Amino acid sequence: MAKTDTKRFYRRVFTIMIPVLLQNGITNFVNMLDNLMVGRVGTAEMTGVSVSGQLIFVFALCIFGAVSGAGIFGAQFYGKGDEEGVRQTFRFKLLVTTVIAAGACVLFAFAGDPIADLFLRGEGDPSIAAASAEAAHDYLTIMLVSLLPFAWTQCWSSTLRETDRTVLPMVSGFVAMAVNLGLNYVLIFGHFGAPALGVKGAAIATVVSRFVELLVVAVYSRITADKSPFLRGVFRTFRIPGKLALSILARGFPLMLNETLWAAGLTTLNRYYSTRGLDVVAANNVNITFFNVFSVAFLSVGLSVGIILGQMLGAGEADEARAAARRLMKFGIAVSIVVGASYAAISGVVPHLYNTTDAVKATATGLMLICAASMPFESIANVEYFTLRSGGQALITFAFDSGFVWVFSVPTVILLATFTDVSVFTLYGAVQILNVLKCLVGYLFIRSGRWAKNIVNN
Repeated sequence: MAKTDTKRFYRRVFTIMIPVLLQNGITNFVNMLDNLMVGRVGTAEMTGVSVSGQLIFVFALCIFGAVSGAGIFGAQFYGKGDEEGVRQTFRFKLLVTTVIAAGACVLFAFAGDPIADLFLRGEGDPSIAAASAEAAHDYLTIMLVSLLPFAWTQCWSSTLRETDRTVLPMVSGFVAMAVNLGLNYVLIFGHFGAPALGVKGAAIATVVSRFVELLVVAVYSRITADKSPFLRGVFRTFRIPGKLALSILARGFPLMLNETLWAAGLTTLNRYYSTRGLDVVAANNVNITFFNVFSVAFLSVGLSVGIILGQMLGAGEADEARAAARRLMKFGIAVSIVVGASYAAISGVVPHLYNTTDAVKATATGLMLICAASMPFESIANVEYFTLRSGGQALITFAFDSGFVWVFSVPTVILLATFTDVSVFTLYGAVQILNVLKCLVGYLFIRSGRWAKNIVNN
């Protein structure tokens, strides 16, 4: 590829990647500050919010899977220049995510407490376990209100990104961040005359910020509808052509199911890590919170991969998409090495920001170091996943992602946790080592080139 073409290619990558990185980075940064603030209240409160967060994480990934499955069509319709196709895809997202959010509210309202209790059965002080369970209940109950606005925001933001409007979702994320952070300060600790609500305050702040984010992205995108033609007349009807709906379901449902099962798999792994004691639950919360902030860099590369390759395939540029996939893989690895080194550098400092025990701090540092070492493999698997998904290879993507977790990772941890007394570091490290095998499997899928399919041309 000529030098000019190389510059143009990476300019396109950064045009998509930077706003996504900033939006997700700021969101996760605020979640980190939220977590730190709750962590300053006490270990039980931090543990309770962490457990509730595991359940909300599964929901969020289910929503991500739904919009991503439909988003394959959105990106390819946009690459093809089919405005009506993008509009129908957006409608589909709204309908499906509304159903998912309603179902999640019912599930968490009636079964949230028993599920949360599964994470609090490890060795430790029973009084802390009881206080953690109460905090988890308080946090999750309030957070139910945020599920629907979160789902709708993802519909708007994902479709805007698929149509090259990446700045508006970023701006809405910034506004939501400011609201969340300000309300956290006021409501968690009781500043400016407000009551000190602790975990309830953190939940209320998040709920308000979710509604604000939706309001900003929905209203402003309508005001500037000339830049997003798919929004013209989008609410005149919610009827979707049967053939398109079936096509999205056929390719999108496995991806939605994949995200849900993948998130459930990670939650199951965390549940078995927790068998090594309540200290592990708190320590893993620290690791997960900061990993989410740092991993935004290579996750943004992955999202860019899905959008760029999807648009290329929709435009009939399969050969160019294959070449781009190889270049983006190398780029993602380079980014993850820098991020992993930075994560390792802070591993001895971050745990001491929390008001918790020395045992929790030491465990958190160990988990962070293992996580830092595995980041390049996480990045490779991430790029492979979005590459396979861009061509609508639902079954292969399903087998590669959630299939791998449930066939290899989950059974390995269950066996080690149940029949041995190895430490949480061994359990956690075993999963990271298995990711090497996952990367090799993904490489073989991508090397075949059969993933590069145009799915929107009849």
